[in-house]
Amino acid sequence: MKAIALSVLAVSLAAPAVAGAQAINDAQIASIVVTANQVDIDAGQLATTKARSPEVKSFGQLMVKDHTGVNASATELVTRLKVTPQDNPTSQSLKAGGKANVTKLEALSGDAFDVAYVEHEVAYHQQVLDAVDKTLIPNAKNEELKALLVKVRPAFVAHLDHAKTLLASLHGKK
Repeated sequence: MKAIALSVLAVSLAAPAVAGAQAINDAQIASIVVTANQVDIDAGQLATTKARSPEVKSFGQLMVKDHTGVNASATELVTRLKVTPQDNPTSQSLKAGGKANVTKLEALSGDAFDVAYVEHEVAYHQQVLDAVDKTLIPNAKNEELKALLVKVRPAFVAHLDHAKTLLASLHGKK
């Protein structure tokens, strides 16, 4: 089941890259960025209330804070540039996947919740980084949008590293 969910996530984030001649535009990139961050905010908010481990709870709080900040920066930029984020198959797939993940997590508790949440965070941040590197940055036409993506990339790397370390500690508790 986890492998299927991760495959769906990978396909949804890679969809613009496989579209071939149909490159995504800045309005679609803006929608993907905001949606991807919101997905992580929603999961992080759930972790702040459901996680058993204080470290997982703290990580959830960090995800909410950091991804809310990225969304604020992205919203400020698209407002200033008068770009309306354009819904697209990738952002729609991200929304659906985010809802499915939260639904799955809501059914879990204790250590099972903590492990499932952090496993998803590892996979999700890796997929987001792949999309940023292979699709979003290369297709961004507006230099300010491209600069924002480049600027926030190290935070996504740090989140991935943090999630991997946290997951290793959770697996060590078993």
